[in-house]
Amino acid sequence: MANPIPNLFRVPELKEKILFTLGILLIYRFGAHITVPGVNVVILREQFGALSGGILGIYDMFVGGGLSRATILALGIMPYISASIMFQLLAAVFPMVEKLQKEGEDGRAKLTQWTRYTTVVLSVIQGFSYAAFLTSTGAIEDPGFIFNLTTTVILTVGAIFVMWLGEQITERGIGNGMSLLIFFSIIETFPQAIARTYESFTAGQITIFAMVMLVVVLVAITAAVVALTMGARKIPVQIPRKVVGRGRIREGQKSFVPLRVNSAGVMPIIFAQSFIVVPGTIAQLTGGRFPILVEVARIFEPGWLYYITYGLLIVFFTYFYTAIIFNPVDLAENLKKQGAFIPGVKPGARTAEYIDRVLTRVTLPGSIYLALVALVPFGVWSAFNIQTFFFGGTGLLIVVGVGLDTVQQAQQHLLLRHYDGFMKKGRVKMRGQSRYV
Repeated sequence: MANPIPNLFRVPELKEKILFTLGILLIYRFGAHITVPGVNVVILREQFGALSGGILGIYDMFVGGGLSRATILALGIMPYISASIMFQLLAAVFPMVEKLQKEGEDGRAKLTQWTRYTTVVLSVIQGFSYAAFLTSTGAIEDPGFIFNLTTTVILTVGAIFVMWLGEQITERGIGNGMSLLIFFSIIETFPQAIARTYESFTAGQITIFAMVMLVVVLVAITAAVVALTMGARKIPVQIPRKVVGRGRIREGQKSFVPLRVNSAGVMPIIFAQSFIVVPGTIAQLTGGRFPILVEVARIFEPGWLYYITYGLLIVFFTYFYTAIIFNPVDLAENLKKQGAFIPGVKPGARTAEYIDRVLTRVTLPGSIYLALVALVPFGVWSAFNIQTFFFGGTGLLIVVGVGLDTVQQAQQHLLLRHYDGFMKKGRVKMRGQSRYV
């Protein structure tokens, strides 16, 4: 088998997509290093370090350190993602939104337009809040109304520009644009974390055994994330024979419906982390003006109560988010319309009940597995006093998931043009079917 890497550039269409994607990502990372006017970055980093362990630290990881550097693209793609999640949640409450999701291209176009408008509103709110936060840190050379206004406008325009870049990658590049922007933002922080860890090692703050454990845990968590991302429960589906015209009969086919072990992705971790650290973060940003928030932050400081609550919340939000994005009734109805059925299960309501029962059972080990992926790295970092490496299970889950999705899309382009793919053996998803290479 020939080397698959050169094959990426032998397909003109795929070559153009890859180069276009890399060009957009280069523009994004260039803008992510331009500081907002009037900000003293040195003072900001000193003040930001005290809050880096909370939700601001996770947000900063998602935007490639944009918050700690106060860049013009500090908000990143997060306002758009928040707006998208908002409409996903609204679809479960408001029938009108759910109807638009099922109306095809026109309905999706209208939802996309609403999502863009909501992104602008969220960007204005987050931009103004971040401007107020910058003022509170003392890192502003000339604080006041003009600074707050200009910073809010700059950050809002930056968020809209990032949203546009992500859409361009999705339409004209390879992979999901929004996911790739987060992917490269997280990857950018990885070399810095390695450099800080090596400096601590040379200074004697981290032992050789701790360094070995760091590498072992990273490899193990990466393998666990790959298994979690690719794992699925296959429900067999039978498609009956059909008469397609003039006596011709299309033979019945056997297929399957894959129920992913981790259908919710990384969202349960983000929801759980936000639920725990938001009160403490708000208390810090407001200078302790709300005693109840200070007390909640004190209760949920890193410790056994924090980890137990964090793990239980991940399990809860896994079920919650899976129930929102996956509807067994719709799947059962689609199978019934196609004439397909699950062997031994009556079509319609019984099929929906069967799928829901299987999904519930599959989600339980998946949610526990996801909680362990999120908690184990932080436990190891704390046990070996590794304070320089913030690249935990959350970041790895995003990086591996996005990487696998992008590789699969490139694989499809290669296989459709009869080039060797990346994998010699295994199953590759091709437009809802399984192809063995």
